[in-house]
Amino acid sequence: MIVVAHRGASAYAPENTLAALEAAPRLGAHMAEIDVRRTADGELVVVHDPTLARTTDAALRFPGRRPWRVQDFTLAEIRTLDAGYWFSDRYAGQRVPTLREALDVLRQHGCGALVELKVQRRDPLLCSRVLEFLARDPYWCGARRDGTLMLQSFDWVLLRALTESLPGLCTAALGRPYGRIGLRRLARYARQVHPHHLRVTAPYVRQVHDQGMGMFGWTVNHPGAIRRLVRDGVDGIITDYPDRVSGEALLAA
Repeated sequence: MIVVAHRGASAYAPENTLAALEAAPRLGAHMAEIDVRRTADGELVVVHDPTLARTTDAALRFPGRRPWRVQDFTLAEIRTLDAGYWFSDRYAGQRVPTLREALDVLRQHGCGALVELKVQRRDPLLCSRVLEFLARDPYWCGARRDGTLMLQSFDWVLLRALTESLPGLCTAALGRPYGRIGLRRLARYARQVHPHHLRVTAPYVRQVHDQGMGMFGWTVNHPGAIRRLVRDGVDGIITDYPDRVSGEALLAA
């Protein structure tokens, strides 16, 4: 059972910050899920929402820049934001990390990376920057082949294009394709399917496995839901509470 810390250990530290990523392996995670977006100057930063309003103090620092979209700010501007104060005073001063910084922390802690590409209309610049990054980094370039690094997206056309551009890339389709024909087509370019945990059933897991693909369910926080997915046969669980999964997996066995 692969334990994936959702946005890092986001129940215990502010999501998608270095603090959350550092906590993930200590709490039993094998991988950490992070969200990547492009800045106005083409840099890759780790932020979930399309805007900076919820998880930073962008509204206070830049009151005239509503709605504070990530793509409207440069990396230098984003560097000035506090991405931890909203969670607790303990994490005040945490910054929005770059993709490089996030992956460096995960590598130092021996933790894999599940990178969700947050794209709108198949952003070609974001995709090209991700491919350039992987091509230049020997560690993560090698990790892409063994599943230690995995790219996921709701945009399956994007996943197919990435796989064609970088053979051997490990990709996962977010959502749930219907029927064996849909899964057979998806298996041509995706190694995994990642549906919401409420859409996971044991028969569906078997269909996915029959096509040679794996499945992670998201975002699974309640102990009962964790046990159900373990019994259904998923290969991994994406959770805000990575420390809960090992104990509940034993109870479900």
